[in-house]
Amino acid sequence: MSTSDSLRPVTRSRLYEQVVAQLREYAEAAGLKRGDRLPSERDLAERLGVSRASIKQAIVVLEVQQLVEIRHGGGTFLRQDRLSAEPVAVLVERRRRLPDVLDAREALETKLAELAARRRTEDDLAAIDAALETMRAEVEGGSLGEEGDRLFHAAVTAAAHSELLAEFMREIAEQIAESRHESLQQPDRPAQSLAQHTRIAESIHAQDPEAAVAAMRDHLEMVRRVRLLNWKPDADS
Repeated sequence: MSTSDSLRPVTRSRLYEQVVAQLREYAEAAGLKRGDRLPSERDLAERLGVSRASIKQAIVVLEVQQLVEIRHGGGTFLRQDRLSAEPVAVLVERRRRLPDVLDAREALETKLAELAARRRTEDDLAAIDAALETMRAEVEGGSLGEEGDRLFHAAVTAAAHSELLAEFMREIAEQIAESRHESLQQPDRPAQSLAQHTRIAESIHAQDPEAAVAAMRDHLEMVRRVRLLNWKPDADS
């Protein structure tokens, strides 16, 4: 390795990243659990010697990861027993690629829904309905419904009987799973997603391609509404 190769840009840790680390340590030391409240922003800013803007940004990072809940006028409360936040760099990278993944999903899955409404067989309908029941049981049991969600979209893909489109879906399966998890973590989202899946299924049952496309597009528009995409990672003070 040459001398010049050993010199790389110096990375500067954002101030709010340090605050996130401090909050994680504080919650653990204080024995905070799900439902417990963090100190106020003013109190945290004074104790940590940083601006309230940095405190706000740190809390937003935790909120994006569904680790805390911000109750307007009530404070910030833990949604988990630990503030085990992902590294901000991982979060930033996921935010960077998510819009492209969602664009690809809309292009592929609206067409798949249309074809499924035209080409579905009785076996295809049975698979779609079984996936809905799996997701319904998961949601009613208090989980996010990720497996039922995965099975539903796989069943719609199979019902389209397009090997090339199915191959495209397989190529981005990992990114789709990531977008699914991001969406289903949003408050009240699992039940909303189940209701929209039901609309898509009804359109496919009715062999109504236009309605199937519209229902799938509405569903994917909802998938786009995630807190992560509203987060500005470079904001700091």
